[in-house]
Amino acid sequence: MPPFEIDPDTIRTLAQLMTETSLSEIEVADGERRIRVSRGAVSSAFVVPPAPPAPTPSAPPPAAAPAGNAGAVTSPMVGTAYLQAEPGAPPFVSVGATVKVGDTLVIIEAMKVMNPIKAPRGGVVRQVLIADGQPVEYGEPLMIVE
Repeated sequence: MPPFEIDPDTIRTLAQLMTETSLSEIEVADGERRIRVSRGAVSSAFVVPPAPPAPTPSAPPPAAAPAGNAGAVTSPMVGTAYLQAEPGAPPFVSVGATVKVGDTLVIIEAMKVMNPIKAPRGGVVRQVLIADGQPVEYGEPLMIVE
């Protein structure tokens, strides 16, 4: 495998995304190569062996977002998405709900850290594209807010 080259512009972009979303850590993957940027810890880049296939969620996820939808709110990290604060609690938002900038839409658990994903804009939740407890990838659409 060729050596892993670190692109400083990518690190800066990830750091800016962390600041904008108030995240403490962000990780992106390209094939088997991953890079993680974290506040308060040494940043690292490493190659990880392929993970076993993820188990399928118990409920099928809702329909995928239309390609290029400007209202799509995407995941800023890899992790497990939760639609409510704890089991049995009401969801943060539901289809038809009006949200303001900064309202919590979902929580993504990554490395045992719960990261609230906030609304980047105000509007109405048109679609929820994930199921509670579903694994999500970086850049995956989570909701449509228009």
